[in-house]
Amino acid sequence: MGTMATSNTAKVTLPTDTQILITREFDAPRHLVYRAYTTPELIKRWWSGERGEVTSAEVDLRPGGTWRYVMIAHGSFEVAFHGEYHEITPPSRLVFTEIFEPYPDSVSLVTAEFGDEDGKTRFTVTVGYPSLQVRDMVLASGMDKGAGISYDRLEDLLAELQRS
Repeated sequence: MGTMATSNTAKVTLPTDTQILITREFDAPRHLVYRAYTTPELIKRWWSGERGEVTSAEVDLRPGGTWRYVMIAHGSFEVAFHGEYHEITPPSRLVFTEIFEPYPDSVSLVTAEFGDEDGKTRFTVTVGYPSLQVRDMVLASGMDKGAGISYDRLEDLLAELQRS
């Protein structure tokens, strides 16, 4: 499978016909990366990347709990995603569903892993899609580039949190 460079740090690969794998290292301890990934007021500061402003981040962080992020994209249209948490193992692993609200029948399964590497965090996100067509539609939407920019913003936020 091919590899696409997104930003200078996030790496996107296609391990199977229905998966996207994003790998990135953060210069921060994993407990901090996990906190920034699961805390609504912190999610609001990085999740939209440069695509707009997050207006809502709801997180009920427990198995069976739900999450929902809403952003007003440039051009002032609303973009919303939601899902349900299946597995929560702080600070190392989260498994949850993700639904892009205009396509409620297309449910993705996301596994986010936070690996500890000498005070840095090796972050991997595997997204499983219902079909090759859905995965390719997501890629065509620029998801890989957008995720890379979001994770760059997350890196900036982590640096700020470590200074304070």
